[in-house]
Amino acid sequence: MPLLARAYIFAVAVLGAGAAAYGIGHSGLHRSAQFGVYLLVAILASALKVNLPTITGTMSVNSLFILISIVQLKQGEAMVIALLGVIIQCLWKPKSRVLPVRVVFSAAANALAVSASYLVFDQPILGGDLDGVRVLATACTYFVVNTALVALVVAITEHKPVGKVWKECYFWCFPYYMGGAALAWLSTILNRRFDWQVSFVLLPVVYFLYRSYKLYLQGLDEEKKHVEEMAGLHLRTIEALALAIEAKDHTTHDHLRRVRVYALELGARMGLGPLDLQSLRAAALLHDIGKLAVPEYIISKPGKLTPEEFEKMKIHPVVGAQILEQVQFPYPVVPIVMSHHEKWDGSGYPNGLKGEEIPLGARILSAVDCLDALASDRQYRRALPLDEAMKIVAAEAGLAFDPAVVKLLGECYAELERKALTQPYSTAKLETEMVISRGAAPATGFEQDSGFAELTVTIPEEELDPLLAAARARQSVQELHEWSRSADAAVQLSSITLSEILAVYSLRLRELIPHNAIVFYLKRSNHLVPEFVSGENRKLFSSLRIPWGEGLSGWVAENRKPLLNGNPSVEAGYLNDPSKFSTLCSALAVPLETGNGVIGVLALYRSERDAFSATDLRTLTAVSYRVALALEQAEEQRAAAPECEALTGLPGVRSLFLNMQREIERCLAEAGSFRLVIFDLDHFGEVNRKYGFQTGDRLIRNLAKTLCDLFPAPACVMHLGGDEFALLFPEVTSGELERDLETLRFAIGMAGRLKPEPIPLNYSLGIAEFPGNHSEPDTLLAEAETRLYRAKVAKRVVPATEIHPAEELAASAARMETGIQAAS
Repeated sequence: MPLLARAYIFAVAVLGAGAAAYGIGHSGLHRSAQFGVYLLVAILASALKVNLPTITGTMSVNSLFILISIVQLKQGEAMVIALLGVIIQCLWKPKSRVLPVRVVFSAAANALAVSASYLVFDQPILGGDLDGVRVLATACTYFVVNTALVALVVAITEHKPVGKVWKECYFWCFPYYMGGAALAWLSTILNRRFDWQVSFVLLPVVYFLYRSYKLYLQGLDEEKKHVEEMAGLHLRTIEALALAIEAKDHTTHDHLRRVRVYALELGARMGLGPLDLQSLRAAALLHDIGKLAVPEYIISKPGKLTPEEFEKMKIHPVVGAQILEQVQFPYPVVPIVMSHHEKWDGSGYPNGLKGEEIPLGARILSAVDCLDALASDRQYRRALPLDEAMKIVAAEAGLAFDPAVVKLLGECYAELERKALTQPYSTAKLETEMVISRGAAPATGFEQDSGFAELTVTIPEEELDPLLAAARARQSVQELHEWSRSADAAVQLSSITLSEILAVYSLRLRELIPHNAIVFYLKRSNHLVPEFVSGENRKLFSSLRIPWGEGLSGWVAENRKPLLNGNPSVEAGYLNDPSKFSTLCSALAVPLETGNGVIGVLALYRSERDAFSATDLRTLTAVSYRVALALEQAEEQRAAAPECEALTGLPGVRSLFLNMQREIERCLAEAGSFRLVIFDLDHFGEVNRKYGFQTGDRLIRNLAKTLCDLFPAPACVMHLGGDEFALLFPEVTSGELERDLETLRFAIGMAGRLKPEPIPLNYSLGIAEFPGNHSEPDTLLAEAETRLYRAKVAKRVVPATEIHPAEELAASAARMETGIQAAS
């Protein structure tokens, strides 16, 4: 409770206590039958009370008997009846917890009202004792003093004008007091002409007045509840419409709540009236409802809109106004929604309004809408810090926004942000990912598949010299022709794996379109999974699992449209993780689409902003269908033939080149290293002849399991066929390699411990290292194969310094031919 309210209550209590003491002491109490009966009736009448609307308070029938006591009894007697009646009224069946301070204040206010009424009643200028004017003036005094004292404390506590509080809470009961004055006057006339007992014939009239007012107030209370229910229904309808917007644009759920709080607070501080504030509340929730008419791929596009797409986006204020016109709001919501994209300098849309031609509510909404949009995560960028967002809005004052609105927003935006975070808001969200299993086909049937989907490409306008454009076109055609020949030749081999196909395309696209990173995302269930990643931020992109329709690549896949110069940082799984940082600033992504639909997304990334050109987009779009077909064929082959070797369950020779290619790219990007170790078992054919092929297979399986147990990731174990294995060791020093070779010797020894008879095993190995004299997978394999061959002859590991490149290639020609054919 405010300090002023406490001081006021204390002052009223002190003055009321003084008035009560003076009144009782001045005239005293007379033990008359009339006083006793009036006191008893007043106490009983205190229970006949009605609840007052809009405030926590009651009104009782005892006020009638207090008026009768003021007219017919001494001041002390009337004071006792008033005090006891008010105390009983407060304590009898209260509708809320009784506070002692409230009882004391009510008693004190009644004491002051009784004292003031006696002062008026004793004025000789008002006529004789039975003059109706005197009784009317007394009743008016009692009513005004009693209700004004209570209205003043309510006004101080709730920071409202006292006149407004008194009018809303008490003025309506003035006729009740006038009726009480009439009854008091009639009772006094009967008392003087007959006896005081005759006045009790008026009790049925008193009860009738009580019942009438009770029914009247009950009607008011029900009407009030109905109005509140309708207002609540209205607000819930508005919030339900806001949910419809959220279902179309998933970024607006928190945005609507924050904009509503900001706008209402600014509107109140700028002096908007109740109806204008109601308009602003509804408009803050519904200002984007016109987006229901905008294609979803435009709303959710994680990149810049083309001029054609922006033209479609600009219709949403007009459509929103048309929708809300059908609602027929009792306050002006439609002009705010229509004008919330107008600008102060007249450059906005749809009508080009300028300055104060724009409704104040729309000026407030546009400023806070922009501030919150800048401070929130969007499909095309990360959120800015609130202070930085406010600086951008302030820079637009006098251009896009009303300077007065921006000035006030700059003074209180931090306070409004704290308030927005604590405001309750409906957390209901629409479930749009459900699957309905029931329901037959419609009467017209389902549309038949008409073959390959038409590829729609949105290409930004470019202002190029015609001769330069023609030269670029000829160059692109020639490059595409050469690219197709080399790429198709690489992927035609039936034994090549999906990852190897993507590695081939990655190498060819590096020559065709400059980029810093490339990712092939393939559809797995309802997600896009990076199947192949090359270049910068390899670990970052490899960790992504992008839900269908989310982020940059998810948008491209869902909408089957390419995206030029999007923001790479908005990929799902990356946007809201501040620990992930990338220097890549531009993305070029196209859907990989076949006759069976979109199977993935091909994305190129560069570190410069707006780095890709429309020519790059046309080139990538032209090759995307060929890439998609090759990937689809590889997927079918992989489904038909498992990638792992059947005997051991380990990756086979086809994975060797892929793993080496990935390690080479990693080492080039991170200045790292790796070692390739290839070994086989000496004279393993004798083992098969002596113990049988089943025993030989058991030994190979046992060796494979032992190697997997002893060399976990990041080491990679592969079975190249027969008794030959390969191991890749990333980032190992010479000392660590010696320890790994000792572990390998132990593993081979353990593999030969078969029952019932152990088999002694000998082996030979060769080692190649990157970086070294060779930087391609096939030459690294040749180096390791040559050393294996030399070691088998010399029964030792051959150091790199003992082998000349020409000698090693000639020495392993036969084995290389067999190995490369198997890998291709």
